[in-house]
Amino acid sequence: MSRPKRYELSPEQWDRIKDLLPGKPGDPGRSGADNLTFVNGVLWVLRSGAHWHDLPERYGKWKTVHKRFTRWAKAGVWERVFTHLIRDPDNEYVSLDSSLVRAHQQAATGKGGGQKGGSRLWGVPEED
Repeated sequence: MSRPKRYELSPEQWDRIKDLLPGKPGDPGRSGADNLTFVNGVLWVLRSGAHWHDLPERYGKWKTVHKRFTRWAKAGVWERVFTHLIRDPDNEYVSLDSSLVRAHQQAATGKGGGQKGGSRLWGVPEED
């Protein structure tokens, strides 16, 4: 079995979250074409600190990946996944710190303001 690329989920990590994600057979609406590739693309952007438009082509078109990421954030998908993983007593792989997810420079200065009606979604650009 081949090792996952840098920033990608291992098969064991994928098994822990795949059933929490929308788009499975039997779910209402469209089925996810390839949730693993999509999640790995999101991880690549968030863990590398790169801009969405620098997403490698192997993960799909960056605008499509970003739009789906935003939809999932608004629907609470990422919160459900993190909540599930945090409850796992063997969650050695769940550790977020500044070396994994980089903040925009506005995060250090406090500039940039909040989003209307609540907190800013993680990785979602602010609306003007």
